[in-house]
Parts: sequence; C-alpha cells; structure tokens
Amino acid sequence: MRVIAGKYRSRHLRSLPGLDLRPTADRLRETLFNVLTAGNPAALEATVWLDLYAGTGAVGIEALSRGAGMVHFAESSASAAQLIKQNLASLPIETGFQILKQDSIRSLRPLESGGVVADFVFLDPPYDMEDAYRRTLEALSKSRLLKPESIVIAEHQKKFDPGESFGSLYRYRKLVQGDAALSFYRQAH
Repeated sequence: MRVIAGKYRSRHLRSLPGLDLRPTADRLRETLFNVLTAGNPAALEATVWLDLYAGTGAVGIEALSRGAGMVHFAESSASAAQLIKQNLASLPIETGFQILKQDSIRSLRPLESGGVVADFVFLDPPYDMEDAYRRTLEALSKSRLLKPESIVIAEHQKKFDPGESFGSLYRYRKLVQGDAALSFYRQAH
C-alpha cells in the first residue's frame, strides 16, 4: 500500500496483519481522488476531511499528501489508531490531523461541538457492519458537520447498496471497481 500522489507520492504505508483491516486498494483510492480533483490538482488545497472507520489512515493520508489542510481520523480499534499514528510519523506528517480513538458515529458529536465543518467525509466501515453505513449516513445528514457543498463518500462492497438517500443526503454518483464500490452523497438544495 502506498501514497498515490502529492507531497508523499510513492511512500509506503503499513497495515496490520490478518483480515481485521481492509485498506482501500491503491487503484480504488486513485480513482476516488481522480474524481474529486477532476483534473484540478489544487482542488483539495486546505480542505477539511473526516476519515471515518479510518483503519490504516490511507485515505486521509492521501488527502494530506494532496494538500488537505486538516484530516480528522476516527478509529475505534486501539491498534489501528496506533497504526495511523505510525503511518503519519513515517512520512513525517506532524500537523494537520487529529486521531479520535473512538467509534466513528460517537466521534461526530465532539467534532460538531468543536465547530468542525468538513469538505469531504470518507467512510469505510468493515463490510460485515452493513448497519453502520445507514447509522453513519443518517447521523451525518442531521449534523452540522456538513455544508451544502460537502461530499460524503462511502466505500462498500459492489453487491451491497448502502442506500439512495438519508435525510438531506442523496447519492448522486456510484462507481464500481472490482468487488468494491464508491457511493458519493451530497445535500439536497
């Protein structure tokens, strides 16, 4: 697993052995960021990200490498949160991030009370936690963490559909690559 582009391009990231973590594949991460930048490499400059169910932190680290101003990583597993810290230190990234060692849905409240407003939210719960998609997307739709232009991206199995809409959030695009898919949501205006 490596950083695809930006300041830390081609640098390797560590993962944990076994199947407890399923990092977003390099190719899928590359597709995600190609869609978000749409030929404008500066599109992510100074943006704020929430990387929920962060795992290795690969998506948030990719965002930082491409110029994001702040990434809030939420990860309930202590070993995965430590891995995120190690991956950041190995690059070395010393600022522009926060690691919340707690359940992703629970992390939304302190972020909201801290005045965080995200440009991008990426969520990638373990595939066997299908209910986590609905609960997280519903919580985001009711939160003050999003502004009208915010984009929420859910990575999921191709054969699983997290849903078309959640409160004010609606899916406007779905990309399938191999067995994985990305669903893109934004607020209805």
